[in-house]
Amino acid sequence: MIGCNALLRRLGLALALASFPFAASAQQTISLTAIDGYPPRASWVKEFVEFYIPTVDKKLAAAGKYKINWTQAWSGQIAKPGGVLSAMEQGLGDIAIITVPFYSDRLPMNVLPFNMPFTSTDPGLMSKVMDDLAEKFPEFKGQFDKANQVLLTNYSTIDSYELFTKREIKKPSDLKGMRINAAGDNMRYLQPTGAAGVRGALADYFNNIKTGVTDGCIMWIEGAVSFKLFEVAPYFVDIGFGTAVNKALTVNKNTWAKLPDEVKKVLKDTAIELRDRHAKLAVETGAKSRAAFVAGGGKIIPVSEDERRAWAKSLPNLAKEWAAAAEKSGLPGNAYLTAMMDGLRAGGAKPLRDWDKE
Repeated sequence: MIGCNALLRRLGLALALASFPFAASAQQTISLTAIDGYPPRASWVKEFVEFYIPTVDKKLAAAGKYKINWTQAWSGQIAKPGGVLSAMEQGLGDIAIITVPFYSDRLPMNVLPFNMPFTSTDPGLMSKVMDDLAEKFPEFKGQFDKANQVLLTNYSTIDSYELFTKREIKKPSDLKGMRINAAGDNMRYLQPTGAAGVRGALADYFNNIKTGVTDGCIMWIEGAVSFKLFEVAPYFVDIGFGTAVNKALTVNKNTWAKLPDEVKKVLKDTAIELRDRHAKLAVETGAKSRAAFVAGGGKIIPVSEDERRAWAKSLPNLAKEWAAAAEKSGLPGNAYLTAMMDGLRAGGAKPLRDWDKE
């Protein structure tokens, strides 16, 4: 006959075991599909996979209420680089890395930094200023709302845009007649040289240059090394056009509405961590990539400060042109430009040209 104490112990154990499956099932699983048209070797996809996803998972696991079942769709599985925003708008993904230079028409406030070269090579400062302005100007988030998106953060993966060519350039006029790939508004940096800008995606630059479709590209050094551009465009013209905010991390608005507040907070907070991490990595890898470019057979062509200043002064005022066009479309272009430049100068930037004043 089982004693009273033994019976109670067995009953307690049975109750504990019986309750365990119910405790485990209380953790809700949320399925999210993450998309970008670029491959995992691109730094921003790599960091999303190796930092963002594990960090989000760790934070949610610590709370114990929710976990995410991630589906990762990179390399154009759902959309090519220039089609990610449209795919997200249609609900083909839940969270995405948007390459904003492709959408100067739909995300005009994101692309202002592409119209103010020679301003800053600090991606952390540029990204933070833009995120601050996204909170100050309701029209900024309104761009994403129209595309059925919720903005988590704006960020930069580049230290500075530079010029890479298949033949050696000794002075800007040597570019005359050349065709240069660029992502969007930064094609206009070439205006004083006589070169023609050709819109394209990073993943296509290598083949475009190799096959003679173009003669070079505007890129940042880390990306040039990652995609081995030194094999087809071995001349790195160290012009230092500066950084820009080239990425936005967004969530489909319909998906966002269904997410618990705790998950929303983790996704948002981790996005800011990703932003700041990318800025630091961009500077660190940029310095290392210079040596790697040369080791791969490339050559760095220095450009003096006087030559850089002369190039900046020879450009039309791209930023004020952008602001005027924004005003015509109903956006606060002038106020936004002034706020952007004021924020950068307050953060320590020393522009070669004050685009809001000249």
